Amino acid sequence: MRAGAGALALLMATGCSAAVEDGGSSTPKTAINITPLNGMQGLSTETPIMVGATAGALKNVTVRAAGQPVAGVYSADKTQWRSERPMAPGLSYSVTAVAAGPDGGTVERTSTFSTAKAATSFGIDTLLPNKDTGLTVGVGMPIMITFDKPVKDRVSVERNLSVQASNPVEGAWHWFDDKNVVFRPKSYWPPHTKVRFVANLKGVKGADGMYGKQDYTRDFTIGRSQISVANTQTHHMKIDRDGRQIKNFPISAGMGGAMRHYTTSGIHLAMSREDVTVMTSPDAGPGQSGYYQTTVYDTVRISNSGEYVHGAPWSVGDQGNSNVSHGCINVSPSNAKWFKENTLIGDPVIVEGTPRKLEATNGWGHWQESWKDWLKWSRLRADMTGPLT
Repeated sequence: MRAGAGALALLMATGCSAAVEDGGSSTPKTAINITPLNGMQGLSTETPIMVGATAGALKNVTVRAAGQPVAGVYSADKTQWRSERPMAPGLSYSVTAVAAGPDGGTVERTSTFSTAKAATSFGIDTLLPNKDTGLTVGVGMPIMITFDKPVKDRVSVERNLSVQASNPVEGAWHWFDDKNVVFRPKSYWPPHTKVRFVANLKGVKGADGMYGKQDYTRDFTIGRSQISVANTQTHHMKIDRDGRQIKNFPISAGMGGAMRHYTTSGIHLAMSREDVTVMTSPDAGPGQSGYYQTTVYDTVRISNSGEYVHGAPWSVGDQGNSNVSHGCINVSPSNAKWFKENTLIGDPVIVEGTPRKLEATNGWGHWQESWKDWLKWSRLRADMTGPLT
């Protein structure tokens, strides 16, 4: 089919050539087209710079803004050039393009244009994981971004967030609101994966008159796989590392009664490791019934509703047989110390057996959403991570 089409095209070309009389030329003139057009002002930064050649090939394209070169890529046949990045706001751009025709002659064309000024800028306020969490993290670790201003053009921003991984995974971004967007894989990260997050936000439109002020990059590594499962009915927490059980701790979980005193069931993630934590009753003040303030040691936080895995010497007799806590997972002091020292931020801690479910917005409960529900709040849907470069 391809060969036949080529022969037909050649025949048509030959026929057209034969139709030329009186010395007329059948060779079209080489031309260069530049977009945006010369003299345009107030352009959106998302307008790509494109240069094309007809009846010839581009020999050179030079684009400059504020005295700096603008990077771009050629098509394989050198008939097209396109800028790699969005334009920056409030700048004048100049383009000089040279193309060569079939006869060896060259033509040159220039264009100048400018982008709209930014009324304000935006950037990333918080990016996790970071040095505080450690840059070697557990297999459940999401990439979590908090912007410093509300983002209204989510599509524009999301298409400029990329994740590269040494072991490719299917993943997607999920917008919780205009300032918070989170990436997670469909399934846990493969152990020992190297990950690079890149946000090419400089010049990207985040809202009318608001543009990204800089780019961001974050490298981190997924550690070994460690998944803990705390069953509030059997009163034990099994800890598997790389698919093999290495520990089985007696525990005491939330006593129940009031719903707030049940430990939340679901997939939690280790959010912090603390030597000392002061716990205060969330719903009762000093002098009120139910008030408490307790200092606990060797803690791993697993939600934003006051749930920790921590040492509880006062409940050792209940651990393995009864649930007596206000919602935390009590373990012995020695087991708490081991767990704190051997847990990575982002390790899954799964709780089973209670009627109270962990919400996806409680701490890092992002694995609580099904993949189908997760994708509902992604503007660009799922994709495979890019290769690590």
